[in-house]
Amino acid sequence: MTAPAPDEPGYDGPAELLSRHRSVRVAVRLRGVFQPIDGKYHWHGRVAADPSVAELARSGAPVVLRTPEGQAPARLSDEDPWGRFRVTGTGRPPFQF
Repeated sequence: MTAPAPDEPGYDGPAELLSRHRSVRVAVRLRGVFQPIDGKYHWHGRVAADPSVAELARSGAPVVLRTPEGQAPARLSDEDPWGRFRVTGTGRPPFQF
């Protein structure tokens, strides 16, 4: 994983996905942008492939993504061909921006 460009807010590194009954340590790559249409900050990224993440994603359980910089409610969605799941959120992201 590479660092974001200096003018592009983001985070690359270790994180933790928390659900009601479990915690999974993961690696993430996150970015975000302010959307003037709805007036909210939208962040998104990919979670490194891991069987525990696949179980969480398929369960549909709500999750919180925690990084050393913060935490935020998140949603896991589509899986890419490499087994990574998309993670998205709206509002304050789990990283400095």
